[in-house]
Amino acid sequence: MSNNLRGVLTALATPFNEDETIDVETLRRIVDRSIDAGVDGVVAAGSTGEVGALSSEERMLLIETVIKQANGRVPVIANTGATSTAEAVRLSQAAEKSGADVLMLITPYYEPLTLEETVTYIKDVARSVTIPVMLYNIPAVTGVNLDPATVRALAEEVENIRYIKDSSANWEQALQLIHHHSDVIGTFIGWDVYLYSALVEGAAGVMAGTANVVPNEIVAVSRRIAEGDLSGGLDLWKKVYPVIDALLSVPFIPAVKTGLGLQGLQAGSPRRPTAELNAEDRKRVEQALSTLYQTIG
Repeated sequence: MSNNLRGVLTALATPFNEDETIDVETLRRIVDRSIDAGVDGVVAAGSTGEVGALSSEERMLLIETVIKQANGRVPVIANTGATSTAEAVRLSQAAEKSGADVLMLITPYYEPLTLEETVTYIKDVARSVTIPVMLYNIPAVTGVNLDPATVRALAEEVENIRYIKDSSANWEQALQLIHHHSDVIGTFIGWDVYLYSALVEGAAGVMAGTANVVPNEIVAVSRRIAEGDLSGGLDLWKKVYPVIDALLSVPFIPAVKTGLGLQGLQAGSPRRPTAELNAEDRKRVEQALSTLYQTIG
């Protein structure tokens, strides 16, 4: 399998103005922040980007803005999955026309589906476009787990299914995808605390919402591992892990926006009804970042 997409992908946050409209100018700055840090790709309208709270028109605004701002510097992965096949096809074809490099397909996440229905949805949407497709396995949201055998069958049957983002938090399943199925599909781990382990085990890469906040540090870990310096990578990982742990131990979307704000990039509040961090949780994130910067000088 020719696997061109590798490394660290930032699951971009979506900044909002006070009236909850998308803050396009800040979005551009968030894109540049990750690209300038050396990430290998950026993801528009993913879970960290509050996709569940966005309209279809807003999702396309995000995707088109990110594509234009990236301007070919790194691949853009667009999440175009939806709760219906028709809507997912419409978004996917529009994103392909706008210049997305890869489409990420979250499976329907409202009405519980069978695995067979989910597989049919994936095939129909993937076959409606020509660019590479990344499956998005997040069973806590969708209620359906794409097990390794099913993933392999999909990749073998549908030519442009080339990648999977596995956010199952099932490490055994992740290892099976990496070690048994990398000949047909590239696995990106979407659970940030597994970042170091996933790259060492040979994953194609990681998709990290925390890369909005600590992109330089995550890229540094990835590069050390790619160079074969596992010890050096582990030393760097031990420094950045407490920040990642802090961000994941409190409500994640407001934590990412808080982390950005603490570094001078105001991304606004999460879209309601999601609340901002309380004072205790904010302090935890602030302390973790402060310790990191004291450690790295």
